Amino acid sequence: MAEPIPLTLYSRAYCHLCEDMERALAALAPVLGFRVEVVDVDADPGLEHRYGERVPVLAAGERELCAHRLDLQALDAYLAEIR
Repeated sequence: MAEPIPLTLYSRAYCHLCEDMERALAALAPVLGFRVEVVDVDADPGLEHRYGERVPVLAAGERELCAHRLDLQALDAYLAEIR
């Protein structure tokens, strides 16, 4: 079986959009073959400055796939592109 594709979810505590996206990604990860590392932007001043209130952001490396709400089309397109 192929190694899960790594994605990063830039998030923060007490953010309902962040919680919604994290929950949706957790359900999709085993089906679509990716894994998500959740990064708290408030724990890093550089990330806090970079993202500000623009969270959650789902990224693959430096490439942002979507922000605020999960964009399944963008996620599917990215996964298809790299496979």
